[in-house]
Amino acid sequence: MAAGLGSRFGGVKQLAKVGPDGQAILDFSIVDARAAGFDEIVLIIRSEIEDDVREHMVAQHPNLDVVYVRQDDLGPPRDKPWGTLHAVLSAVGAIHAPFAVINADDYYGPQSFALAAQQLEASAPDVAANVAFEIGNTVPPEGSVTRALCEVADGKLTKIVETDGCEREASGRVVAGGVEVAADDPVSMNLWCFDPGVMPAFQERWDVFYAANADQKKAECQLPTIVGELMNDGRLTVNVVASPEQWIGITNPDDFEMVKGALSHR
Repeated sequence: MAAGLGSRFGGVKQLAKVGPDGQAILDFSIVDARAAGFDEIVLIIRSEIEDDVREHMVAQHPNLDVVYVRQDDLGPPRDKPWGTLHAVLSAVGAIHAPFAVINADDYYGPQSFALAAQQLEASAPDVAANVAFEIGNTVPPEGSVTRALCEVADGKLTKIVETDGCEREASGRVVAGGVEVAADDPVSMNLWCFDPGVMPAFQERWDVFYAANADQKKAECQLPTIVGELMNDGRLTVNVVASPEQWIGITNPDDFEMVKGALSHR
């Protein structure tokens, strides 16, 4: 998913050159995914950045066939994208096999993609998976972020809650929403594994969301929220596997140098 506005970053963070050879984070993800066995790349973009994305991909991956999907083609027209569930639905015509979903501006690490590939071997329309991260491996050295806290029982996701104020205090404590949590508590960073048979259920939920929010200029239909609703209705089981990787991502301008340094060895 590479259609976000990057409003807090102040530019097209999906293409921010953080690698030693001008790579963006998505380029490292593509290399890791292909090494794990993924054989097709679908980039969900928006029309206004399409030319820049295509130019970047040709420069970084000259021999790679990429499927481009414009999220805004799904509509209805709006300046702000409709959210991550809408993004996945915009790619329905390009998805013909079990697939993973990632954010273009998040670095997940090679082991995360290997875990995702394993999970997809057992995918079904009513069985999905989430590759979760330890919250302590996802909060920045300074400042707070929003994370999707996961409750897990017997390897199954039972609840997912978007929580503001996730940060590491000067004392080393990790807190989420003002409450101390264990550093190894699982959070979702939007690395999901689905069977294409889930798409009709996603479409149903989008239709309900849009009927209630058609006139809202900033409302977003988010993938974790819809996954939670389908779980609650007994229509989807989500297996959770823990990644040992250190998550790296760009949210604010101050993150750029940190990410660049972290990926300099890749």
